[in-house]
Amino acid sequence: MPKVLYFAPEDWAFVSHFRPMAQAACACGLEVVVATRVNRHAAAIRSEGYGLIPLQSRRGSINPLALLKGLVEMARIIRTERPLIVHCISLPMAVIGGLAAQLAGARRVVLSVTGLGFVWIESGVAAVVLRAVVRRMLGYLVGRPGTICVFENAEDPCELGLDPHGPKVVLVGGAGVDPQAFPCSPEPPAPPVKVALLSRMIKPKGIAEAVAAVQRARALGAPIELGLYGAPDPSNRTSYTETDLQAWAAEPGIRWHGTTRDAAAVYREHHVAMLLSAREGLPKSLVEAAAAGRPILATDVPGCREVVGQGREGLLVPLGDVEAAARALADLASDAALRLRLGAAARARFMEHFTVAAVKGVFAALYRSLLGAGTGPDAERLHPPR
Repeated sequence: MPKVLYFAPEDWAFVSHFRPMAQAACACGLEVVVATRVNRHAAAIRSEGYGLIPLQSRRGSINPLALLKGLVEMARIIRTERPLIVHCISLPMAVIGGLAAQLAGARRVVLSVTGLGFVWIESGVAAVVLRAVVRRMLGYLVGRPGTICVFENAEDPCELGLDPHGPKVVLVGGAGVDPQAFPCSPEPPAPPVKVALLSRMIKPKGIAEAVAAVQRARALGAPIELGLYGAPDPSNRTSYTETDLQAWAAEPGIRWHGTTRDAAAVYREHHVAMLLSAREGLPKSLVEAAAAGRPILATDVPGCREVVGQGREGLLVPLGDVEAAARALADLASDAALRLRLGAAARARFMEHFTVAAVKGVFAALYRSLLGAGTGPDAERLHPPR
């Protein structure tokens, strides 16, 4: 049986976000092997019938020696497993894994850039240099025969100098969400109007800005409460600590609930979804909110505006503008009809672009193309309608 080898950043990320692509691979007759940093989700991966290879390299390091060790490790795995397709998930995996695939002689390579991350958020000379290096390396890798780059929004490929509608680029609607798992339900009673923020508790997700916006909206008289759902990420240098989160939770109108395994229940119990992120690939938490028919307040940045159009599925505010976010919260809190209209539009957009079936369809077409020719996908078949 031909094999697809996935390189994923963390086992939890694969389980939470990337199983639909693996399921599409299985439907195409591919054996699935996952190479990832293993923490607590090994059993969940193996329960799907997938092979699992623990990665030893550390996430987030830009130390040249560590990067070289990761490259050598990934090349060794490719040579051992001899997959027909190597599929690298995340920007760091795309760069290092793409180079490892070339070193190991892999001829069919998929690079899934699920977001540009801190490299495109940071400022300063080092960040500018790193962005230039990443552009150069991705451009080189995508130029090789049999290599395809997958993006979750049409803006990220432009940042890398790629044509979002060219034959070497595939656009996919994020991780995919099952509409049956997120049925629309009536709003809970109000006031208060409850706002949910589901995310890792790290600075680029706009946690501090969300707290400040809710506090400001409450000062303006809006009956708003904020629920934070998520955990710190100790491997991320921008992570908040539990002490930080507990301090916020001691403030009026703010609650930190930790992680949740039932996002659908969260949205049933809340009126609005919020994410004031600095940049996204395509945020699954907002897609889940749209599936549940909830209006969205988000920053006007790549990824978020892929899900939300200003005044259509929700409200967009400038990055870092706490006052604008507070006014938007006050508007949503005072107008139930507005919330219902935006939520209905969000559900409609979700059904058109972001279902798990749509995502599986894109990856199934990609894998069939690589299985059939091995020289690249048919762009007309692989680009989902926008």
